[in-house]
Amino acid sequence: MAGKRIFTTCCLLICGLMAGAQVKLPLYPDSLFSTYYQQRATHFKTLPQTTGDIVFLGNSITDGAEWDELFGDSHIKNRGISGDISAGVIARLPEVAGRKPAKVFLLIGVNDLSRNTTPDSLVKNIMLIAGYLHEATPATQVYVQSILPVNKIYNKFGTHTGKSAQITEVNAKLQALAASHHYTYINIHDAFCGTDGLLRPDLSNDGLHLKGEGYLIWKHLLYPYVFNLQLKPALLPKPQSLKWGQGLFPFYKCSTIIADNGLVNEVSALEQLLKANGAQYISRDSAGNKPYIKLKIGKVKAPQHAEEAYHLRVTEGAVEITANTPHGISNGIQTLVQLLRDRVALDACDITDWPAFAWRGYMVDVGRNYQSVAQLEQQIEMMALYKLNVFHFHLTEDIAWRLAIQKYPGLTAPGNMLRDKSMFYTATDIKELQRFCGERHIEFVPEIDMPGHSQAFKRAFGTDMQSDTGIRILKGIIKEVCETYKPAYLHIGGDEVKISNPGFLPEICRTVEQYGAKTIGWSPGGNVPAGTIRQLWMKEGAADKKIKYIDSRHMYLNHMDPLESVVTLFYRMIGDVPAGNKNVLGGEICLWNDRAVNKQEDLLTMNPVYPAMLAFAERSWQGGGQPGWTAAIASADTSALNNFKEFEGRLLDQKQQYFAKLPFPYYRQANMVWAFYGPYKNGGDAAMKFKPETDTLFSGPASFTAVGGTIILRHWWQPLVKGVLPHPQENTTWYATARIWSAEAGYKNCWIGFNNLSRSYTTDTPRPGLWDDRKSAVWVNDKLIDPPGWKYAGRNGNLESPLIDEGYEYRQPARILLKQGWNNVLVKLPVGGFNENSQGNPVKWMFTFLPLAM
Repeated sequence: MAGKRIFTTCCLLICGLMAGAQVKLPLYPDSLFSTYYQQRATHFKTLPQTTGDIVFLGNSITDGAEWDELFGDSHIKNRGISGDISAGVIARLPEVAGRKPAKVFLLIGVNDLSRNTTPDSLVKNIMLIAGYLHEATPATQVYVQSILPVNKIYNKFGTHTGKSAQITEVNAKLQALAASHHYTYINIHDAFCGTDGLLRPDLSNDGLHLKGEGYLIWKHLLYPYVFNLQLKPALLPKPQSLKWGQGLFPFYKCSTIIADNGLVNEVSALEQLLKANGAQYISRDSAGNKPYIKLKIGKVKAPQHAEEAYHLRVTEGAVEITANTPHGISNGIQTLVQLLRDRVALDACDITDWPAFAWRGYMVDVGRNYQSVAQLEQQIEMMALYKLNVFHFHLTEDIAWRLAIQKYPGLTAPGNMLRDKSMFYTATDIKELQRFCGERHIEFVPEIDMPGHSQAFKRAFGTDMQSDTGIRILKGIIKEVCETYKPAYLHIGGDEVKISNPGFLPEICRTVEQYGAKTIGWSPGGNVPAGTIRQLWMKEGAADKKIKYIDSRHMYLNHMDPLESVVTLFYRMIGDVPAGNKNVLGGEICLWNDRAVNKQEDLLTMNPVYPAMLAFAERSWQGGGQPGWTAAIASADTSALNNFKEFEGRLLDQKQQYFAKLPFPYYRQANMVWAFYGPYKNGGDAAMKFKPETDTLFSGPASFTAVGGTIILRHWWQPLVKGVLPHPQENTTWYATARIWSAEAGYKNCWIGFNNLSRSYTTDTPRPGLWDDRKSAVWVNDKLIDPPGWKYAGRNGNLESPLIDEGYEYRQPARILLKQGWNNVLVKLPVGGFNENSQGNPVKWMFTFLPLAM
């Protein structure tokens, strides 16, 4: 009783303290706590003083888990103490807060209730815990979990297991008070209940504590909170029809696959997934009511492209994927992989899905910069996960011919290459890439560019492709390629060259088709026959209804800022139609990195390959989009803005889940709102100052607002590509202001830039002490932010000089000192003329400012 009186008195004391402006914690006598509590609490104090961890705080139920192993994250720390009460948590709270954890997950209270502490007193203590953490370490996210259910069935812990009514009362209060007390409430209670509202007997052996399976369910419930994910798996591309249900499929218990014949690759992919999750033996028999996965070829209705459609149904006992073809089954499996984000369970759901476009491609230029087969397969693997289905392999260029030809080994001789000498693809390499693509239902499309982009050919043979000798050699090359690899399509290029022999391209196309392959050519381009599929790369649109098109216009990743790329591709209407048809097959994003790189990984770091790939996957699968080409988030259109925000949330979930070890230059930008002031006439003097810069109290009405981390005022290709200014004017200055919130004072990483250099132009490096040649500037809280110390400041652009630090996404972020609360950002944006000041220096009037937070 003495312990109880002390505890009650402490509760009353706490209530009084909470009314004050500053949260103060009471002091407790050591006699209130057990020897085990003292052992654990003193142990915690002696552990390394790390910051930014995820702390699990609570009693024996928390103490009983190996949280770091369960979640696979060494930053997760267990601060559970068996037998602990809310007062015990309060007593050791300063040690927890002093470590400045990123997150705290609190579960406390069942021991309090077992001592007959009232629900109100317990809740007040929990509010004190939340309040103290909010004040002492405001950047810490606090999660208060519901108290778990209990059950008397085992006749153990009688003072605990009879408190179901009080537990329900406490949980209701915790949920109601969450918003006003700065924490997130997580209801884990209901998932552990049986139909009687009590703890499921199979999850415990004493009615209070959890067995291993219980901790797996707990992991599933907390997974999105631990890793900053949406509560339900954020599927990408979004399915055409998705309905969430009740219950979970226990993937951790599944070791059975039932499949129709002819699904060898699909079954193999599932087996690998199950074995990676711990399954020792894969069964083909569903007897015994064990959870199973079923793959079935059947009838799935879809308004278009039924060959890729699938139906995926998840219940508590089974996962069933039905499709018209193995390709559809494979698409369903990729969705299953995304549903299985925590490797524990699948949320019940019903999905019917199909693509809007038949051709959803990704092109890689390895003629200019070689990539290893391993790096190419890494990209193909990601293509498959997001249901892209065409890998376009651009193998030949002026720089080098990368495809080994047995009849003409001189083509790949080092002396005929200008970069990455001796680096080319053997027949074994190509067949491996074909196999890798084929297993993932991705069409492998090789390209031999003819007759342009062919200086490597000319160096090898001393003759032009369009000559009689050149044509004879090419026919031999085509024969070898088609007979060796049997491609369904062969891309023949045909662009950016003067056609001196009008019979050349028709003859080449006839030769290709003679071996059973369909031809694809760039458009605008040469005089290819009507049956050749056109791949659009410029303004020319899909006009001729007798011709098939693939759209790649304004989809060149080498020209795109990372943040811009996601916006542009998300809003893009592929082929100017909302869904594919017999005329418009689909689209391709393209990686043309004309400039040399120091290492192959730079191709993925300096170009937004993966963020753009996912944005394109969404649009090419979902269809839709908006007419025209834009580089701006549609902030004036509430629906379009909300659609982008919703997509951005799913995109960032995918980044968190699958790109931790891969370059993914993208952070949330849709919450960054800018007010613009101008235009001010500067008369060609970029240094001229105007009121937003000279008046620290300036607060005039904004000319307009815009949203995003990268804002493009005027694109290179205005008016074809729209920026935020409908009518940009030369010799003007604009200012942009924004406010950014910081929970604590300190330095924060930010992306800052004013000219994201294309990897295909010979753009100069900025001069010393400048962000750009326009004399752009940025202030944070009235402090001028210095530009980087460029490694090669003022260097003239040269395609053979690799970029080093010119782009914000591949240099160290700027470290900006922020104060606690709101911080003011001012950006100055002067411009002179819009004509490029020298070859390779086009004017893309833009800026980037973005704090780096998910």
